[in-house]
Amino acid sequence: MKLSLLQKFILKEGFGVRGRILRSRFNRFYNGKVAPTILERVKVISKSIDRLIAKGLLSGFGEKTQHKWFIKEVQLTAKGLAEAKRLMGEQTSLPFKGKKK
Repeated sequence: MKLSLLQKFILKEGFGVRGRILRSRFNRFYNGKVAPTILERVKVISKSIDRLIAKGLLSGFGEKTQHKWFIKEVQLTAKGLAEAKRLMGEQTSLPFKGKKK
């Protein structure tokens, strides 16, 4: 399954947690990086969470208005837990700049 770096981060954050995770915890993804504006962060994190829910890896909890869902908390599903375990064993690539062969 192809996942973005943010989606992988969300799954890894939820791996060691029992129960629900507040969505504000996912802002840590941008620590130490050139971060987009707060409004753009909210949009990107929302889309990533929506796509993970559509894939069946997360379940979302929040409020529903007439037109839209506002997700405040998420929880890993069994499928998401298995994917997070797979990601924990996967070696991450280092951001080397320089020589390419």
